[in-house]
Amino acid sequence: MEVVSIVILSLSSFLLLFVGSSRLSNPIATYAKNSGITLAKDVDLLNEVRGLSAVMLCAGILTVLGTFLSQMTFTAHVVGALIFLGFALGRFISMSADGKPNQQIISGIVFELVLGAGNVVGLVLG
Repeated sequence: MEVVSIVILSLSSFLLLFVGSSRLSNPIATYAKNSGITLAKDVDLLNEVRGLSAVMLCAGILTVLGTFLSQMTFTAHVVGALIFLGFALGRFISMSADGKPNQQIISGIVFELVLGAGNVVGLVLG
C-alpha cells in the first residue's frame, strides 16, 4: 500500500511541479507548446494564468511533502484528488458548454482523470 501511495504522489507532484513552474515562468511559450493555445500578451490574462500556475506549483509542493512525510500523506492525496479531478470536471463542463478541445487538451484530461483516480485510491488504501 505504501509503495502505491508513493508512486501516485510522486507522479502527481512531478506533473504539478513541472506544469506549475513552467506556466508560472513562461506562460505564453508553455501554453503554445503543451496545449496548442496561443495566449495574447494581455496583462490581465497573464495575471490569471500565473495565479492558477502558482496554485498548481503549491499543490505540487504539498504532494511532494506527502511523499516523504507520512503525516502529510492523507492531505497530499486529498489535494491531488481535488486538483486533478477538479480540472477534469471543469474541462468536461467546458466540453459540454463550449465544444470539443484539441487533442493535446484531451490527452491532458486523461492524465488528470488517471492521477485524480489514483489519489482517490491512495485515500482509500491509506
